[in-house]
Amino acid sequence: MTTAVQLKTRELKPGFGAEILDVDLARADQDTLAGVVDTFHRHGAILLRGQDMTPQQLVDFVALFGEPEDHTQKQFTLPGHPKVFVLSNREVDGKPIGAHNDGVGWHTDYSYKAQPVMCTMLYAVEVPAEGSDTLLADGCAAWNALSPERQKELDGLRLHHSYQHFMATREFGARQELSEELKRDNPDVEHPLIRTHPADGRKALWPSTGTVTEVVGMENPKGLELVDELVEFMTSEPFVFRHKWQVGDILMWDNRCTLHTGTLYDDTKYFRTMHRLWAKGDTPY
Repeated sequence: MTTAVQLKTRELKPGFGAEILDVDLARADQDTLAGVVDTFHRHGAILLRGQDMTPQQLVDFVALFGEPEDHTQKQFTLPGHPKVFVLSNREVDGKPIGAHNDGVGWHTDYSYKAQPVMCTMLYAVEVPAEGSDTLLADGCAAWNALSPERQKELDGLRLHHSYQHFMATREFGARQELSEELKRDNPDVEHPLIRTHPADGRKALWPSTGTVTEVVGMENPKGLELVDELVEFMTSEPFVFRHKWQVGDILMWDNRCTLHTGTLYDDTKYFRTMHRLWAKGDTPY
């Protein structure tokens, strides 16, 4: 697999994702970086190992994909770098420096927004010796595996997403009371169940857990049972890539055609610190 600048790549799993080899992002020229962006849009996810990036370099890199997105929980952004969100179980002076166990449960980021984030990037600063894998599910492969009859039944359905429902029912960090500002900034939205990728028109199964309250026009529990059935199908073994982290890894996935989840680790034995960045997306269709 090559791009115009002859990037060396290999699949993360058959038919999905690309590990980009022999590229130092901190020193890469513009043509190489353009090749990295192009590879991302065509493959659903990219991995680059052995990177050594400052917070500002991370922001500059994610800006190649789109305008860097802000974060809902601003208390865990990196001091001096509001676009960099910290995931960590470390504490300093008795206070957590980041969100812990954030992202556990199959979902797509910012699905409760009218314009969900286009891509999510994680940069590994500190990695447990075991556990804490990140799993990505390929929505395009899952869609293509459905029969034409099933595709016809699903295409055109829409899902109701709610930030308030998500925060009240999430397994880790649930909050029953939200500020009026958070409620105002995160109104409920509807999105298609089947999403079309703007880069090449490929379709993806695009359910989610946590934020979905109903299939529009379908009574519950039937609607939510359908969503659960599709999430279970999409996240079954044939469609899932499991990433085992190393310090210096940059893993970036396309939220327009994937679901993802973090996994747990022994937080009494290990520390984990990640920097997460987002690039703004567009309205799903």
